[in-house]
Amino acid sequence: MSMPGVASLAGLATRMLLRRDNDWDGDDVGENKNCVKAVPGPNGHVPPEACNSYYNFDPKFEPAVAVCALFGIFTLVHFVLAIVYRKRFSWVLIMGGVWETVSFAIHALGSRDQQNQAYASVAQILFLLAPLWINAFVYMSFTRAAWYYHYPPESPRRLLGIPITAMTKIFVWADVLAFLVQAVGGSMASPGASGDIIQKGLTVYLVGMGVQQFFIAIFCIFMIRFNIRQRQGYGYAGKGDWRPLIYALYATLVCITIRIIYRIAEFAGGITPSNPIPFHEEYSYALDVFPMMVALLILAIWHPGRFLTGRDSEIPKVSRKQKKADRRQRKAERKAADLV
Repeated sequence: MSMPGVASLAGLATRMLLRRDNDWDGDDVGENKNCVKAVPGPNGHVPPEACNSYYNFDPKFEPAVAVCALFGIFTLVHFVLAIVYRKRFSWVLIMGGVWETVSFAIHALGSRDQQNQAYASVAQILFLLAPLWINAFVYMSFTRAAWYYHYPPESPRRLLGIPITAMTKIFVWADVLAFLVQAVGGSMASPGASGDIIQKGLTVYLVGMGVQQFFIAIFCIFMIRFNIRQRQGYGYAGKGDWRPLIYALYATLVCITIRIIYRIAEFAGGITPSNPIPFHEEYSYALDVFPMMVALLILAIWHPGRFLTGRDSEIPKVSRKQKKADRRQRKAERKAADLV
């Protein structure tokens, strides 16, 4: 998918988890003068303010196992649907489901061994990254739908002047940009930084989330343009109704947006006692886990494979030679138009 974005968000997740002074040796606690190493209780739990705490709350085992099982079922369903409908690009969505499943399997282990830094780090990294795959699948599905339902076939396949063939790359790289901004914020909020720098880092991180949502909003403009165009009488050339699939993609983006708003609200108030959101696991289950489950359910019921069938259901790959020829043709057409 987008390795720069993956690496950036992975680094961010680790820094967020390890924001406390983990090098406490009993005499020197660095800049965090209030950091106290606590004696682990049952399952290794210590208060969130302790130096040796890797969680902002006391993670529960049973919910993590239940969520792991549900994500596992959704992932299996999408794996079967990918085979039934022969949609190779479904691997992107399956990857998102796998990461959610593995995340909560590790989170369940971490709930019983809360002093294991690896459990906490890996679970959080996968949890933060998984929706990126689902978001990318929406981009890829809509691009194929816009290509498939385009009519008449001989007309330029564009939306708002952008070639349909270029839209997936444009928005995937937009995701990379958003996550790079978040990585900058995570770097500023690294362990050992002053309180002022940490606050600025969280602000930059929030800007990164805003950038991500901005590009989703831009993408929705393209979807709305497609919607309007189809309602004007295009795209019905024996290919069935396009509306269920497009509305399902809208609904999936709404789920992703709910998650982004939650993450922004989680960090907008800072990691302080006055902001209860980061310190209650229930918020994460309700406003991150549940929307992603709904997204996977929607995409299972209205799977793109149900609607995109036949030869036009995949965007053909264009060689560099063909791209150059197309550019020359467009230039010639513009010159001819200017002469007229």
